[in-house]
Order: sequence, then C-alpha cells, then structure tokens
Amino acid sequence: MAVLFTLMLAMTAAADTDVSDLKIAAPSGAPALALATLAQANPEQYTFVAADTITAEFANATADFIIAPLNAGAKLYKAGKSTYKLGAVVSWGNLYFASQKEGFKPEDINGAEITLFGEDTINASIALYALEQNGIKPASVAYLAGAANTQQLLLSDDKAIVMTAEPALTAASMKNDKITGYPVNDLYKAASGYDGYTQAALFIRAVTLEAQPEKVSAYLKLVEESCGKCTTDVPAVAEAAAALEILPNAKVAAKAIPNCAIRYLSAPEAREQVETTAKVDLRQFGGELPADDFYYEAK
Repeated sequence: MAVLFTLMLAMTAAADTDVSDLKIAAPSGAPALALATLAQANPEQYTFVAADTITAEFANATADFIIAPLNAGAKLYKAGKSTYKLGAVVSWGNLYFASQKEGFKPEDINGAEITLFGEDTINASIALYALEQNGIKPASVAYLAGAANTQQLLLSDDKAIVMTAEPALTAASMKNDKITGYPVNDLYKAASGYDGYTQAALFIRAVTLEAQPEKVSAYLKLVEESCGKCTTDVPAVAEAAAALEILPNAKVAAKAIPNCAIRYLSAPEAREQVETTAKVDLRQFGGELPADDFYYEAK
C-alpha cells in the first residue's frame, strides 16, 4: 500500500512539473513521430532539422533533449564529443525490402541485385545481417544515398529490389499499387528474437540531468505517453505530423505510422537490445559496447 501511495505521489508530481522551458531537437521524419503531439501543442520548444544534420546538435549542446540515431549518440559519447546520455529508445526500425515484382517475398532476393541506402551505416548493416542470418544471399549489393533515392528507383524500375523506409514506402505504394514491401524487422526478429532493433533514441543533456532532474523525469513521462499515441491514436499523430511537416501529409502519415515501429522503452530496459544491435556492427558504435554511464536511470 505504501509503495502504491509513493508511486501515485510521484506521478502527480510529474504531472504538475512545468517543462515548458525545455528545448528539444529532432530530425524530420519517422523518429520525430515520437514527439509529434507534444510538438504540435508546444511548437516553440521544438526544433526539427534535416536528418543528416541532427548529430551536430550534440556538439551544439543547446537542446535539453535530442532524438537521433542511437548508434550516433553512443559513438559520440564514447569519443568524448557528447555529454548526452541515453534516456529511452523510441524507434525500432522502419526499414523495408520492396519491389514491384508480383508476389514479392524475401526469398526473391536470393541471387538478385539489390539496392540499399546508407552505405556503411547501421541501417545497411542490420539489413545485410538479417538477410545473412535467414540464409538469403543477393548476387550483388548497390547503394544509394537515402530512402528517397531508393524510393525513386522502386517507382521507375519494375524489376528493382530495394531497401527503403517508411514513410517513403507508403508514399510510393500510393502511387503504384504493384509495390510490395516486406519488413526488415520480420527478418531481424527471426535472427535475433527481438521485435526490431534500436534505431533512434531520446538523449538527455548531462547539464539538464544535474540541474533539473525532476523536469527530466516529467518530460520522459510525456514522451512515453506521446509514443503510445502512435498506436492508440494514429489520426491525432498523423494530423500533428502533417501540421509540423514531419511527414508529407496526413494521408501518408496515417498509413505509414503503424509501420514506423515507434515505442518507448527506458534506457535500462532497452540495454540488452541496444547491445544486441551494437554487436551486429560494433564499428557503428565506436568499436565497443556503450559503457555503463551511457545509460540514464532515474533515481
């Protein structure tokens, strides 16, 4: 009874804590869905930048919280170029193999040429690991810069097999109903046992942790609730994502959100899965598993 009472007091305190002065940075695109409803309600707190520039926010160190690729945050922390600790994992993989081939399935990749995006990135490493562990061997692998590039190839070449990502896959499928997508996460689960890999995360600035721990706890609770809406209230998240120009429009967003694997898991709870992801390609994490002090755990 005493424990329940203490928990209720903590929840009330979090609800009453003013977090309006906190600053949050995130990349435009799928990972920002974790914050969409919060940002729509308080846009002055949020800065959305191009995905390929988000890591600069760690060096700037002006944001209290940053959403970024988990491996990038871990690598910078290990190198002493970031003081941001892992608060929670919020995105678990939005990658898909796709093709216009009739009845496309992963086995069609055997002996075929495939095109991935993001050479020498954790996304590419996860995709190739998932194929290898499932006994699927492409004849060759080519690379383009991003999911938008492989989306264009998917639309223009009816023989192409590509890796793309949500929401690009949904946008392409709405233009061409011959396109079939297969989740990389399904192959990854068959290989690892986990429902997705640790793709994007919420990081907390050390100065903020030290000076405003109660605000950190309160904001993490808000983010957990916001992530939950990606499952329980997709229309609200889609509307927010379109209004903030995180995703192209509400129609694409509504169809893509369920495929973006947005879920909240605190750093201590996610640690085993972080390490499983890292072991696929330790180079992407700075050559070794993140240290104990990388993980934030509420006291």
